[in-house]
Amino acid sequence: ETEVKLEIQDRVRSGIINLVWSYILDFENSQNPYVERSKEIIEWKKIAVENIIENESVLIRMRGYEKLGIKSKDALHISSAVQANCSYFITVDKGILNKRNLVQNIKICNPIEFIEEQE
Repeated sequence: ETEVKLEIQDRVRSGIINLVWSYILDFENSQNPYVERSKEIIEWKKIAVENIIENESVLIRMRGYEKLGIKSKDALHISSAVQANCSYFITVDKGILNKRNLVQNIKICNPIEFIEEQE
C-alpha cells in the first residue's frame, strides 16, 4: 500500500493526476502537532490545481453525507471533492470506505483500487 501511495504522489507531481485541496485540509493540518510533517503537507497545497473554500453548496452536501452516517470532517472532505468535480476520492479510511456505496457523484476507493483502475 505504501508503494502505491508513493506512485500516486509521483503521478500528482508529474501532472498525470490532478490534486484538489480544500479548506478542511488547511484546518486539519493547522491542528498537526508535528511541525515538519505540517510543512510537508502544506507543500501539496502548492501543487493542487484547485482549492475549495467553504461555501453553502459544500455545507449542504456535507450535511447530506452526515445523514448517511459519515463523520463531519470526512463528509466535508468528500463534499469538497464533489464540489471540485473530482472523479475519485482516494482514502484508506475504513469508515469512509465502508460507506462508499452510499455516496453518489464520486468514486471512493483506496489507493490500490485507484491504481488498478488506471492501468
